[in-house]
Amino acid sequence: MKAMKVIAALATFMLSVQAFASQFVINHKFDDDANNDSKVMVVFVAEDQAVALESWSSATQTMVTTALNAKEFTGKHGQMVEVLAPTGLTAQRLIVVGVGAADAFNRVKAEQVGAKLLSSLPSDSEVALNASLLADADAVAAIAHGMDLKNYRFDRYKSDAKDRDTVTYYWQVADDSAAQQHYGDYQAIAKGVFLARDITNLPGGDGYPQAIAEMASKALKPLGIKVTVLNPEQVRKAGMGALYGVSQGSQHKAYLLAAHWQGSKDQPVALVGKGNTFDTGGYNLKTSSSSILRMQTDKAGGGAVLGAVMALAGQKAPVNVVAVVPLSHNLISGSALLPGDVVTAGDGTKIEVANTDAEGRLILADGIWYARDKFKPRAIADIATLTGSKVGALGTDYSAIFTEHDDLLATMKQAGESTDELVWQLPLGPYPGIISSTLADIKNVGSPGAQAGAVFLQHFAKDTPWIHIDMAGNAYNAGANGIHPAGGNGYGVRLLTEWVKLYSNQAN
Repeated sequence: MKAMKVIAALATFMLSVQAFASQFVINHKFDDDANNDSKVMVVFVAEDQAVALESWSSATQTMVTTALNAKEFTGKHGQMVEVLAPTGLTAQRLIVVGVGAADAFNRVKAEQVGAKLLSSLPSDSEVALNASLLADADAVAAIAHGMDLKNYRFDRYKSDAKDRDTVTYYWQVADDSAAQQHYGDYQAIAKGVFLARDITNLPGGDGYPQAIAEMASKALKPLGIKVTVLNPEQVRKAGMGALYGVSQGSQHKAYLLAAHWQGSKDQPVALVGKGNTFDTGGYNLKTSSSSILRMQTDKAGGGAVLGAVMALAGQKAPVNVVAVVPLSHNLISGSALLPGDVVTAGDGTKIEVANTDAEGRLILADGIWYARDKFKPRAIADIATLTGSKVGALGTDYSAIFTEHDDLLATMKQAGESTDELVWQLPLGPYPGIISSTLADIKNVGSPGAQAGAVFLQHFAKDTPWIHIDMAGNAYNAGANGIHPAGGNGYGVRLLTEWVKLYSNQAN
């Protein structure tokens, strides 16, 4: 039996590695010289900027200007005009792309331009992209980043999925070394996003706790990240009864994963992500077929924190950050938790399990306690697809955030604005008795629901500065592919990556 489990886990890992590697099929090369041999040429221009390159003849300039005028092209953000067989150019197609006002062309808008443009480009031939009219090297790199994010595919379960050949995009830029440096940082983020997407997209039958722990370990260790994995027996012996209890009805018992990037000697920042690898709801069974179908996304929070640490390590960011992921598999059997059962968390808190479908806060409770006890962090941010109440309050475009610490709130809002991973603060209280229990110390439900989940988790952060991010609905709403938000599943990677840097710099 053990041999079969090892083989299954290895097969899942090999599938993951293969899919992960296949995402980077675009090879971006930045230079200050033009590549004139490509069949497709792209020119980026700001709003009301003259579309004129020094290498163009007067005949080419006249034809392009005439075509742009006919389409009323002004260079607004996302505006695109295609010119076929342009006079005097080797390229068979010329695509002129507007980026909007130069002073408003930020990272998010650049990523959106890249994602939109990718759909118009061939996947089997070289492309020349002229960004010499854009002065911002970071924005140019962000365009390439948007193309990479949009190019993600999760098709490992499709019989007709085809291998994708690598295509080279030649960029002509004003400052090639700066563009390459910025793109290297963005590529590290993309790798983190792709890890999070792969983790989130894996079906529950393949992406169970042990498989996710092994998959993440293999991806993170080569970057110099210290990975600690607690197996089910170690979880139980550590006293993490809340985490262990959620998986006790499954053949796949609970694991806990900690991934530590020590890029500085500062006191660490802890990210705790919900890793419920599949959620039936337990005996409080999910009765909606559409809801239970997408419950592999219940591990998106865990994917987000692992992706963020991977991104920061890939950037060699001078930050000290640890991701803690409690991994569970919430199934039903004769040994599963029953509504009304009492479990004891790692810090000794006795919890009445008033609802087995409120399992995310149970595993996060032990994840937060483990992060606080083992790493003594300066702050804790937990992230989870936690409550349906959050979806009712904010929908799926915003994540709800809860905290009593102004510095955490301000930096998280700033990170959300700069990455377009939007957050909105909801109140923590006062809600007297919201999680009070007549049976145990506390219970795992209350009303209003999103606040009850947050207050429950706050209990385990104790005196450590803490912020909770409820991203319920965001992961599956974005879909497996695409760019918004955060490029589909894996929502939170870019938010957390940016937040850790902002908060670490502020704290220093």
